Amino acid sequence: MPQIPVSSRRKAPVIPASGTIRHVVDITLIVIGSLAIALGFNLFLLPNGIAAGGVSGISVLFKSWFGLEPAFTQWAMNIPIFFLGLWLLGKSYGLRSLLGSVILPLFVFLTKDWPLPTDNPLLASIYGGIAVGLGVGIVYRGRGSTGGLATMAQIIQKYSGLSFSLCVVMLDGSVILLAACTLSLEKALYALVGLYVTGKVIDMVELGFSYSKVAYIISNHTERISEAILHDLDRGLTKLSAQGGYTGESRTVLMVVIGQSEATRLKTLVRSVDPDAFVIISNTHEVLGEGFKWEA
Repeated sequence: MPQIPVSSRRKAPVIPASGTIRHVVDITLIVIGSLAIALGFNLFLLPNGIAAGGVSGISVLFKSWFGLEPAFTQWAMNIPIFFLGLWLLGKSYGLRSLLGSVILPLFVFLTKDWPLPTDNPLLASIYGGIAVGLGVGIVYRGRGSTGGLATMAQIIQKYSGLSFSLCVVMLDGSVILLAACTLSLEKALYALVGLYVTGKVIDMVELGFSYSKVAYIISNHTERISEAILHDLDRGLTKLSAQGGYTGESRTVLMVVIGQSEATRLKTLVRSVDPDAFVIISNTHEVLGEGFKWEA
């Protein structure tokens, strides 16, 4: 039997293990995040009639108006919106959005009869906002989306030129306004509380719970301060070229990123070299690179 030359043999495609693992992690995060959103919706928001924006908020209104099952309302809206997004936003819109659009209403349907932890609307708006924000943040960590009005906001942004955040506010605000007009003003106010909490929790999940600090140092002794930071604080720094706004003189500004616990040490160190140094220290949510942790 003749041997096939090595050069002409077909090789099976090699799929990088890291890429496969990343896809599995993303799908897992989307599933977990969708479950958290569904629990926040069913245990806190829906029973108290809190329509805190989005398709889920619309499903609360439809439940109140027509008695429709929220999961069916969400499916009926999410699936057409997904295909609209696929058409108008392109293939980059992604299959992960389809997964979130389908699985979130499924979890809403499966958890609809779970026992309620509270019937206090204020607690429900707060903890419902926490659960939904946690879930949305986890879904975003999985590079996915739950579709709905966020997709509509992307479409409006693309064709109107408005900022994405403004489009989201307009759409969610319309849902809450409808709740105020058809349910009650009080429930709309609770919905605003829930929406605010959701936004804050999403930021914490996406950006992390820990803060670093960035310091800008203006001094006539930048070289000595640089040496002290590099050797005593063991932190890298960047020298920025700047010009005085009043004097017009060229000077160097030091920029250094530090952990929270290092702020006091930095101030003490700079003061010991130059008591007249001008120092600005502010919080920064996320720092990536050498000396700082990369997160998925």
